[in-house]
Amino acid sequence: MLTVLRHRTYSRLFGAQVVALVGTGLATVALGLLAYDIAGADAGAVLGTALAIKMTAYVLVAPLVGAFAERLPRRAVMVGSDLLRAAVALMLPFVDQVWQVYVLVFVLQSASAVFTPTFQALIPDVLPDERDYTRALSLARLAYDMESLFSPALAAALLSVLSYHRLFTGTVVGFLASAALVVSTTLPERPPAPARAGGVFAKATAGTRLFLALPQLRGLLALNLAVAAASAMVTVNSVVYVRDFLGLSSGAVPVALGAYGAGSMAVALVVPRMLERVGERAVMVRGALALGGVFGAVGAITAANSGSWRVPALLADWAAFGGACSMVLTPTGRLVRRAAPERERTAAFAAQFSLSHACWLLTYPLAGWLGARAGLGAAVVGLAVVAVGAGVAAARLWPVGVDGSVPEVEHEHVGLAADHPHVHDAVRIAGGWRHSHRRFGDALHATR
Repeated sequence: MLTVLRHRTYSRLFGAQVVALVGTGLATVALGLLAYDIAGADAGAVLGTALAIKMTAYVLVAPLVGAFAERLPRRAVMVGSDLLRAAVALMLPFVDQVWQVYVLVFVLQSASAVFTPTFQALIPDVLPDERDYTRALSLARLAYDMESLFSPALAAALLSVLSYHRLFTGTVVGFLASAALVVSTTLPERPPAPARAGGVFAKATAGTRLFLALPQLRGLLALNLAVAAASAMVTVNSVVYVRDFLGLSSGAVPVALGAYGAGSMAVALVVPRMLERVGERAVMVRGALALGGVFGAVGAITAANSGSWRVPALLADWAAFGGACSMVLTPTGRLVRRAAPERERTAAFAAQFSLSHACWLLTYPLAGWLGARAGLGAAVVGLAVVAVGAGVAAARLWPVGVDGSVPEVEHEHVGLAADHPHVHDAVRIAGGWRHSHRRFGDALHATR
């Protein structure tokens, strides 16, 4: 898997991703301590609102990336996003009002919503070989999981010798390092952007319409919801299970979250081989359906009133959650890459980014509300229903035999000028142009 890092351009971009993730992790820890300084006992409410603002920024801003960023230089987009994030992190230590936290979090996460889909759409151009790209997806999954384990430990070590305000300095350094690595990298040229008719709304929803047009991407929508239900169970209710249900110390919470990350990492390592054997649909749908069994095991633990076995059982279930989610999340980029036309990749990745976070925006409050109002058992049942229903829907929406790729279709265009970017590779015929490509979901191909 690490052989893909021999590719110089990709290795630098991967380094940019890693240092930015570490910086974000440090900011997450520091933001919690800042919220406590400002709001005291209400810090949880402040952080909950900040999380909602983060998801809202992702859902609203990412589609605009697909509308406009694909026409801008990718290097400028990513470097500008990193610099904006660094500027926000630089200002965070000086805020003293809750509303200021909310504003800066929105700006910070809006910049992330610009950077991430642009970065994700770039990697397939850097690594055109599908095996290399699949390995890169596994590395990206490992990077996300390692960040969730490493950043809190690094933050704890730094806090032993520094004030938490200094953690924001680490965040600034991470984003600046990411920008420097992007600047130092030679990026492949972007293919001509597709011409789209209509206003801002039509352009911003082009990626979503592509998702609705293709069965494998409609299935991915349901898979996103299944993963969101499982990850919400772990993220929101881990502390409740550890502290209240099992009666353990706060130090056990990172252990539980680490079990989820370890399960995800273990499966990410073997996903490339699984994809070679059975393809995206089998891996991803099976991962989503497996979540039902994991929820059932968690329900059995929740129903037990006592027993020392509950602690290792919970850790095993959290690891199983991570593994099943990794089966869905790791191949997602490969699926989007194969399904979306080359010139629609930025819009498609932006739509995936936005739609997947919309699912989390639904399941996070659901997990918290059910757990607080009706108990952990109700939270398990409610989220299990969502996960199982979404997994079954994915299996039906994405028929057997439909792989991630979309066949090319030969067709003609009439009335386009010779310098129109869409017909740069077309053959002139009487009255128009003829060429072949995978189906587009834009106005030029609305009748096809």
